[in-house]
Amino acid sequence: MMSVAAFAVSHLPAAIACAAFLKFIFDFRMAGDYSAIMTEKQAFEILKKYGNANDARIICRHIFNRPENKTSNLESLISSLCARFAVRAAAYKLRRGIPVAKIIGKKWFYGLEFETGRHTLDPRPDSETLVEAVLKGTRNKEQGIRILDLGTGTGNLICSIIKNSPGATGIGIDKSWRAVRVARRNVKSLGLENRIEIFTADFSYSLFLIPYSFDIIISNPPYIAAGDARVDAGALHDPHMALYAGADGLCAYRAISKNTKELLKPGGRIYLEIGVGQGGAVREIFERAGWRFIESKNDLSGTERVLIFNV
Repeated sequence: MMSVAAFAVSHLPAAIACAAFLKFIFDFRMAGDYSAIMTEKQAFEILKKYGNANDARIICRHIFNRPENKTSNLESLISSLCARFAVRAAAYKLRRGIPVAKIIGKKWFYGLEFETGRHTLDPRPDSETLVEAVLKGTRNKEQGIRILDLGTGTGNLICSIIKNSPGATGIGIDKSWRAVRVARRNVKSLGLENRIEIFTADFSYSLFLIPYSFDIIISNPPYIAAGDARVDAGALHDPHMALYAGADGLCAYRAISKNTKELLKPGGRIYLEIGVGQGGAVREIFERAGWRFIESKNDLSGTERVLIFNV
């Protein structure tokens, strides 16, 4: 039989959590907030003070617009307390400059909802340029295409393409096993488990392990130079390995240009997202490695964002 001391030790984390929650309730009581209820309007005003109206609206929708199955006053009180705690925590994160996607753990991309977090690069609207380019370039394919996504992150690129390409299948790889777990959850939530596989691999050296060839290879690799001061505030909360690529920001492109030619089927293409002003340098890297430049695509701001090559 378990001793009293052993029982107490084994349940210590739960006891601490319970004590913290009781203190949370007590603090509200002592502050004179006997109802402990926070309305969505109150939450919006608090969040707007530390962010902006759009940020506040998104976070409020995430916290308050959930199905509720409260059957007692106690459950109602607990739900209200949790909402209040979530609002305060979100306000603190907004004040620190943490992006909304990192706060609520999700981001919409190409009309689809993706889980994101501190181990993944948040999907950005600029990357939809690559999705559009692939969909346009494969529109007349009679058979399902096979796609390889290098540095898949949340899986937003390959999921968006395959979700809109009947019969298409693919593989996404990332060297971060934590990012791979997120991508797999996104694949499952979008109902693409039978069409997309996600693996842990590094495109700098382990691509020879992939036993297939592909019609399309896509990548939004790290492309920021070490020490580049132009990084936006939101990127400060993205994983370092998803952003930076050596002294000039081009190391990932050099690795891809050398390691992917054998994986592309005859007539296949590679689509690469690039940073601002990198078009000439990336074209030179790939042409020196034996690739043929086809065309580039601009994003909605008119910035050259995607380069397309074949062998």
